[in-house]
Amino acid sequence: MTMNGVETPAGAGACEAPPAAVALFRSLGDPARLAILRRLVEGEARVVDLVAAVGLAQSTVSAHLACLRDCGLVDSRPVGRASLYFLARPELLDLLASAEQLLAATGEAVELCPNYGTSAAVSASKSEESAR
Repeated sequence: MTMNGVETPAGAGACEAPPAAVALFRSLGDPARLAILRRLVEGEARVVDLVAAVGLAQSTVSAHLACLRDCGLVDSRPVGRASLYFLARPELLDLLASAEQLLAATGEAVELCPNYGTSAAVSASKSEESAR
């Protein structure tokens, strides 16, 4: 399988993946960043609009936007004293749509995944609380 035009060498370790692909999926793996992207699918938005949409502090939203901008996934344009953020790559729409189709096809399997699903998140949260 190729990702980003990089062939996986024969005999390569099972955990080796193109670093760019790993970084892309990590950038999409944060719930807040994913919520921001889903909002931007609807159209351009100011930071204040995104704050209202995702329910996080302005500084947190701005930090996530900086991450997404650094990854080349969002961009902005100045409008007066504000900036309007938008999806930088139309391919991102295809990726998000494909993810929704994949989730629909797998049903609850991904959500029930013991490593990354809802129960894993609850377990990790409980572990953090008991460590305090």
